[in-house]
Amino acid sequence: MSTDQILIVTAISAYIVSALALFTYFLAREEWAKRVGIPFAFLGCAVQFAELGYRYASSHIWPLTNLYGSLSLFAAMSVAIFIGFALRYDLWFIGGFVEALAASFLAYALTWNEGYLPAVPALQSYWIKIHVPLVVTAYAAFMVAFVTSVLYLIKYYGERYLGSAKTVRVSAATAGGNFEVPLQMQALAERPRPLSGDSPDLERAAAAGNPLALWLATLPSLAKLDILTYRIVALGLPLLTVGIITGAWWAKEAWGAYWQWDPKETAALFSWTVYALYMHLHTRNAWRGLRCAWLAAFGFVTIIFCYLGVNIWISGLHSYKM
Repeated sequence: MSTDQILIVTAISAYIVSALALFTYFLAREEWAKRVGIPFAFLGCAVQFAELGYRYASSHIWPLTNLYGSLSLFAAMSVAIFIGFALRYDLWFIGGFVEALAASFLAYALTWNEGYLPAVPALQSYWIKIHVPLVVTAYAAFMVAFVTSVLYLIKYYGERYLGSAKTVRVSAATAGGNFEVPLQMQALAERPRPLSGDSPDLERAAAAGNPLALWLATLPSLAKLDILTYRIVALGLPLLTVGIITGAWWAKEAWGAYWQWDPKETAALFSWTVYALYMHLHTRNAWRGLRCAWLAAFGFVTIIFCYLGVNIWISGLHSYKM
């Protein structure tokens, strides 16, 4: 097995271990799971960047000239952005989702590994070292925002469900005795949880001992999840904006025009519009929260279509079809 293959296998393995550990932390809030998952997240990310550096050092060919290199950077930057926000805002509970997605995209990237092939003449430009990292990093940020927006939706609809369901207070004595919940859920109930005030039904159900509510109450408040999604999108949108601009300059040099309404260009513009609309609508009270969470989730769907759907299934100047 070559050094390149060893590094990739190590990265994927580290992501899988980290995903399993952080999923355990997400479901049960076991501190040992977080202590296991965090180092493996760092390891997988570091090894991925080392693999990209090794490919460049050994071949002297920029590693982002094909879909394999692009997806590899996408996975690494997704984990790097997650780690950065987790260190700042204690977001380790979303790590299982991010690590699982990173491992999946990296494994899929292997199916596009063509070895050390030079770029086609149109791509042999200094712009490839500017445009591609900017755009891929923006995609990675939107992936992390997708995870936080989905968690917002889970908590929001969980709270609605609990609001319409009858809850049973654990501590209240009844004719038949006390209602019992699993020990793991009791342990969660005993841990301090700040009352946010934005999920009153959830908090009442948790106080009554509802197992689902006890678990949902361990997640950040809806307001915090909304703000986290906003801040992550606020990182990705400027990167995508500059990426599109540098792409236009590169297109002028390579194909003679800044914009040709190529399927990739059109899809990127559509994705940019969705996220620009998200940033604008987030300033409106009527849209902040649930509607913006759905918009952020939809935005990442458009990113996947732009990133993979257009490049693989639709012929164009950016197509990876053979």
